[in-house]
Order: sequence, then structure tokens, then C-alpha cells
Amino acid sequence: MQNYYSNTYDTQALDTHVSKVMKSVYVKMFLALLVSALTAWLAPEIPGVGAMTQSRGGYLVLALIEIGLVIGISAGINKMKSSTATLLFFLFAIVNGATLSIIFMAFSPVSILKTFLITAGTFGAMSIYGYFTNKDLTSFGSFLFMALIGLIICSIVNIFWNNGTMGWIISAAGVLIFLGLTAWDTQKIKQMAMAMPGATDGRLATIGALSLYLDFINLFLYLLRFFGSSRD
Repeated sequence: MQNYYSNTYDTQALDTHVSKVMKSVYVKMFLALLVSALTAWLAPEIPGVGAMTQSRGGYLVLALIEIGLVIGISAGINKMKSSTATLLFFLFAIVNGATLSIIFMAFSPVSILKTFLITAGTFGAMSIYGYFTNKDLTSFGSFLFMALIGLIICSIVNIFWNNGTMGWIISAAGVLIFLGLTAWDTQKIKQMAMAMPGATDGRLATIGALSLYLDFINLFLYLLRFFGSSRD
């Protein structure tokens, strides 16, 4: 009888812990998306920043900074203070917002909002699935990672080939891949929350928010190919 109550308490405590971590993940992710959206909206109005994002050299610099921040956060997350990891994450959100500002200039606000809502709905559905499913998605994630590598290679090739049909195929594949990665990343974060002690909650929430943020942004960009419309 005592073991039953003890096990029940442990299960409830674990569920509470996981729920707390996941809530922190989604809050950080939402705030980062908000920061990126505001940056993308305001960047063209800031002297120098708008010109930088529209020049090939400036855009490349921002892209390299983004890559450096993602690698830095991912590789050094266990050595950083939670506050440092969070600060770098929001710095990444600002830089990414600046690179995305070109979208606000190229696409109509209505189509951007429509695509965002579609992205939010599909992302939410896949994240819920990843959280509640009893199916182990580990092997599925390995397949998606290989598919992502193939997607990147095809995208690079199509930059030079500039084939419209191939572009649509790449976009469709990108949507499917990042929908799958959303479910996989959600389950992975949940599993890490169940396995790691409470002292790592802050850093785990940051790296989890970064993973889901990247899934959301990439899903949004690929869906924009289908639902976006240019400014008049």
C-alpha cells in the first residue's frame, strides 16, 4: 500500500516536472517568434539595417551569424548559465527576424498572416501528437534527418538550376519534413525532461524552444510558397 502511494506520488511529481518544462519551452518559443516578427517588421525602417538585409553580402553576414549562434547554443548549452543561453537564444531571434524582414517587403501582410495561422495550426497538431503518442519516434527522426540533408542539397542545386517544378517539389517535401520534425522534437524534449534533473530545466527549456522555433520558422517559410502572395 505504501509503495502504491509512493509510486503514485513519484508519477505525479514527474508529470508536474515535465509539464513545467514543456510550458517553459512553449513560452520561450512564443516570445522568440514575437521578437522575430517585430524585428522583421521594424528592420526595414532602421537606417542601415534595411539596406543590409537587401544586399547579398549583408544577408550572408546575417545568415552566418545565425548559424554561429545555433551551433554555439547547441554545443555549449551544458556549459552555459541558463540566463546566458536564454540571452543568446533571443539574440538569435532578433538576427533571424532581420533576415526575415525581406518577407514583409515581398509578401502581402494578409498572406503572411494567413500562412502564419496555417503554420500555427499544423505545428500545434504535430506537437500535440509528438507529446501524447506512445510510439517511439526515434527511428523516424533519423529518417527525417537524412531527408533534411537531401532537402538542403536539392535546394542548393536548384539555386543554380532554377527549375520551378523542382522548387514546388522541394517546398512540399520541406513541409512534410518539418511537420515530422515537430513531432519528433516534441517527443525528444519530453523524454529529456523526464530524464534530466530539475537543475537543468532552464537550459533544457531554451534548447527545446530553439529546436521548435526552427521547426516553426522553416515550416512557415515552406508553406509561404503555397499560400503567400506578393504585394500589389
